[in-house]
Amino acid sequence: MINKPKVSLRGLRTFCVAARYESFRTAAEELFITPSAVSHQIKSLEEELGEPLFDRTGRELSLTNSGRSLYQDVSPLIEQLDSVTARYKKGASISSIRISVQPFFASEYFVPRLSEFTARHPEIDIQVGTSDESAEKHPPDSDLSIRLFRSAPSNMPSHMLFPLRVVPGGSPEFMQKMEVKNKKIVSEFPIIVHESHPRAWAQWASASGIRLPDNSKVIRLDSMIAVVRAAQQGIGAALVPVPIGNLWFDEGSIVRLFKKELVTDASYYLVWTESRAEDESIIRLRDWILENFANDP
Repeated sequence: MINKPKVSLRGLRTFCVAARYESFRTAAEELFITPSAVSHQIKSLEEELGEPLFDRTGRELSLTNSGRSLYQDVSPLIEQLDSVTARYKKGASISSIRISVQPFFASEYFVPRLSEFTARHPEIDIQVGTSDESAEKHPPDSDLSIRLFRSAPSNMPSHMLFPLRVVPGGSPEFMQKMEVKNKKIVSEFPIIVHESHPRAWAQWASASGIRLPDNSKVIRLDSMIAVVRAAQQGIGAALVPVPIGNLWFDEGSIVRLFKKELVTDASYYLVWTESRAEDESIIRLRDWILENFANDP
């Protein structure tokens, strides 16, 4: 009987981290190794499997179809293995939870409040990951996630937190130059558009009764953080999420250009996996999130 060579568990673990971020550099930082070491382990794994796992032809690293399928299959197994191993570590009492939060929500709203939970529950290790803002799906490697959905996910337990509301914002200097006559903006009014919500400005104009200039310059960006930062720098007007972006308004780096808010057709949902739904640490974090974020005004 011929023994087939075994695939490296270390390589699979490194692959999962690199796949999660689609970045060898970020994976190296999390694993405390060099980016070249990550690249070497991935290359060895690809040779063992006989399949390319990452597309390296463009500027940015991306998973191939085979890589994406492998990640979806292997990541839950690695998480389960880590969980089992942790239970046998001498004196181990730390419970680990991985939560995926969309980037702007994480940086402006979730992480600033998280210290309250960690102070209350030092025995729970929270790993916060940020991922694609546009996908209406729960990341397969996460125990919980806070994501935008147009309706509650049908295949997983969830709880709606609050609808996504946006309001026009811009720099103080931008507002000083803005002119409105007879409910029409008559000054130059470049608009910053989030690629995930291309019709939001038209919807806001319809709801508010304010007419945008006929030939407004449009700047398209693919992340909410970039959208708000561009507005802060005076590049144009942006539809800023509230209350998530309230810190920007409170500090005065951007101001409300109009009072009228648009309630979009998407809402933030807390989603969790059924496999750990009865885990005490998951219940505690879930209850804290609902207590602090559900039905925010």
